[in-house]
Amino acid sequence: MSWELPVNIVLPLFVAVIVLGIFFILKLTKDKTRNISTLRFFIQVIVVPLMFLGLVVGPFNEPMWQPIGISPRSSLVGAEFFGTQFPDGLSVPFMACYYSNGRTVTCGLWQLQAYIFPYWDYSNGYEAIYSIAGIEKVAVVVALLVGASVIFGRAFCGWVCPFGLYMDVLTRIRKVFRFRRFHISDGSNVKIAQLRYITLALALIFSVILSSYAIFGTELINGTTPAGPAGQTGFSGAFNEPFCLVCPMRPLCILIECGLGLMNFDHISIMASESFLGLSSFYISSLNLTILAIITILALMHRRVFCRICPLGGLTALFSVFKPFKYIALTKLNKNEQKCTKCGICKRVCPTQATDVYIKKGGDVTESKCILCARCVELCPYEDALSLRFAGKSVIKSRNWLE
Repeated sequence: MSWELPVNIVLPLFVAVIVLGIFFILKLTKDKTRNISTLRFFIQVIVVPLMFLGLVVGPFNEPMWQPIGISPRSSLVGAEFFGTQFPDGLSVPFMACYYSNGRTVTCGLWQLQAYIFPYWDYSNGYEAIYSIAGIEKVAVVVALLVGASVIFGRAFCGWVCPFGLYMDVLTRIRKVFRFRRFHISDGSNVKIAQLRYITLALALIFSVILSSYAIFGTELINGTTPAGPAGQTGFSGAFNEPFCLVCPMRPLCILIECGLGLMNFDHISIMASESFLGLSSFYISSLNLTILAIITILALMHRRVFCRICPLGGLTALFSVFKPFKYIALTKLNKNEQKCTKCGICKRVCPTQATDVYIKKGGDVTESKCILCARCVELCPYEDALSLRFAGKSVIKSRNWLE
């Protein structure tokens, strides 16, 4: 593919489609119990190509990427704004695998791991040139994640995360074919949710251990001492970014791009066969493919199953629903105690089984499991009993759809 679409044409087209789509959905959707859900699904679908803008905006066929295929590319969309200090894409708190969209936005968890190991004190990595040190790169990522989380909270998970869209599609498939839905008790759901923070801690701790020579001057694991000008080590490429080795988003992105002809599957499969015990690879491996398959099966049995254990979702929750961030968070789910009758609809329809919306008496009922999808607001049959608020103003509020 040698053609190239200019960003100044593509972006206005996307904006126009989004505005028109939102207008027609709000005006023409007759079923008021699906109004918000239809809007949310539309936004999820339209955000994916917008996020993966690098797939339609060149440059293509660069020599360094020819074995891989069309993507990924090495230049950042909007480089004149971000400059060379942050060339991997804007850090976002949702699954956005670097391999497919590193030119626009990038999964903040990938960046946190990569900037610790192997690129803590090296300026060249994945064909990107960094002009700031590791601690500064990590600080920028954390600042961007905190800012995004404080402003929008886990609405990123509910409204724009592409892996969340994948699970919502699987839920629709389950309903069409009437697969049996398995029940998870509230107690078990709370325990499962703790895996988010365990996984996050292990990924970051392991990254620090791998980068111990660069950070502390002491090699804790043999073979992790940088051995080249770009920071290559004996583990580089095999154990970089520990969570990414098991993240189901990575193989999903790669397989979709290969299916669309945007990446060379032959090259990727060869890389996988040559990886360490077939378990780790830059792209796909037996390990992450197995995890993707397991998550897919579980998602066909229960809604938003991965959101319950997603470490990036947990990180977003840390920066939005826990103190002190809770006090300054702008996006919240609010409950009017006087108008609530404890009918329990909100609890039953929540895709992640958030319970505070039902248990708490009133006020801010946002919790770490809540993805701010507003499904509870949409189905609550009492006027203004529930509302999704931004900066204290109601954006979406419950209506008496029974009349």
